Amino acid sequence: MTIAGKYEVVIGLEVHAQLQTASKLFSGDSASFGASPNTHISPITMGHPGVLPRTNRKAIEYAVKMGLACHCEIEEDNYFARKNYFYPDLPKGYQVTQHTTPVCKGGYVTINTPTGKKNIQLNRIHLEEDAGKSIHDLDENYTCIDLNRAGVPLIEIVTEPVLQSSEEAWQYVTVLRKLVKWIGVCDGNMEEGSLRCDANISIRLQGEKKLGTRVEVKNLNSIRNVKKAIDYEVERMIAIVESGGTIIQQTRSFDAGNDTTFALRDKEEANDYRYFADPDLPPFHLTKDFIKTMQVSLPSLPEQLATQYQQEFGLSEYDAAQLCDEKATADYFESVTHFCKNYKAVANWMLGPIREYLNGNNFSFDQLSLHPEVLAELIKLVEEGQLNFSVASSRILPSLINGKRSPLQVAEEMDLLQVSDSTELEIWVNEAIRSMPDKVAEYKKGKKNLIGLFVGEVKKISKGKADPRSVKTLLEQKLDENTII
Repeated sequence: MTIAGKYEVVIGLEVHAQLQTASKLFSGDSASFGASPNTHISPITMGHPGVLPRTNRKAIEYAVKMGLACHCEIEEDNYFARKNYFYPDLPKGYQVTQHTTPVCKGGYVTINTPTGKKNIQLNRIHLEEDAGKSIHDLDENYTCIDLNRAGVPLIEIVTEPVLQSSEEAWQYVTVLRKLVKWIGVCDGNMEEGSLRCDANISIRLQGEKKLGTRVEVKNLNSIRNVKKAIDYEVERMIAIVESGGTIIQQTRSFDAGNDTTFALRDKEEANDYRYFADPDLPPFHLTKDFIKTMQVSLPSLPEQLATQYQQEFGLSEYDAAQLCDEKATADYFESVTHFCKNYKAVANWMLGPIREYLNGNNFSFDQLSLHPEVLAELIKLVEEGQLNFSVASSRILPSLINGKRSPLQVAEEMDLLQVSDSTELEIWVNEAIRSMPDKVAEYKKGKKNLIGLFVGEVKKISKGKADPRSVKTLLEQKLDENTII
């Protein structure tokens, strides 16, 4: 057994997702990203004496929707608490959060592992406000503070300590990011801080029941860094134990420059925060009708939709999963199917040439200007043999994306409609056969797979206008009968 094999890794994740509300959790200040520093603030955000905050209803709706999507129990009676600690970017000297009554309890998120699907059990999802931002690289002598983010609504999604590897953590955050974007509660932009992850990591000997001393790595801002930070911490902790040392419970940060972690402070306990109910915010009650309304408002979730596409549309598991990778992709697919019932062809076009175009131009399906009915018409032209797929995808499609004309109109203007007239086809076929007498001889000796070479030559001679199916039939007839005009 290797040294690493002696130990079991235990991981719990806390993911903070910024909710896509227009205003902050307890004030009307804008919650948008990218404004000039300290312009989205007010006396309420700053916690000035005498101000009275009010709870953002939309934030509560989003939190409940996320809990329902994660199979949580929704707490009907809720209140906010003050979590007291001092940071330069925490203007009130406390954070308003939920303590004993999280709005969502329990639940799970399903991930794929090499041994099959695994439900990652959640402890809770609760609402809280964000802190501001400390900026250390603008001035060599001072730390700068931007409080625009202070008070922005967050949900914190907390797992039980049930993840067993950095790979499982990577999968979990990937699925969670997809889910918050899918149901529209968070944009999932980790670079802008809309989604941040804290990892609680410990090790113990294989078979041991008691949890080891945990270390928390804060503010991991990419899925890749979640995996790297966990891998580094596990190696560091094993090295400490193997050398006879003691792991200290502490909070650490990740240095993406060299893929290591470094200590920030010894870890606080819950009693260090002196939680108490916020006296300025009344408790809020969620009725069963409200919860039911939120349940009805949820879209079909990715796994449900992928299964539906396989059962109703006959798509493969791979195609269905790819179409359900992002909600905008699934929405566009369903829009096209209103005009075209060849579901496999729609999937092939979307996952092939259209995705290639979008990736090349750094677009997504929600930015695609190609009307679903136009794509359906293009697919029909290919099905009917008026266009071949290669010409349609490489020459017609870009013109349709950048304009508003019909596929037939574009094909006619570019003289790309396929020719199935026997007289013209025969001229092209004869020319192709005459140009390759040695290949004709090989074909007649039994190398029937050379038919593709002849079809390609006719395609080149006709500049893509020859119908490949008609060409193949005519070529086989002429090569077998040696009737060349």
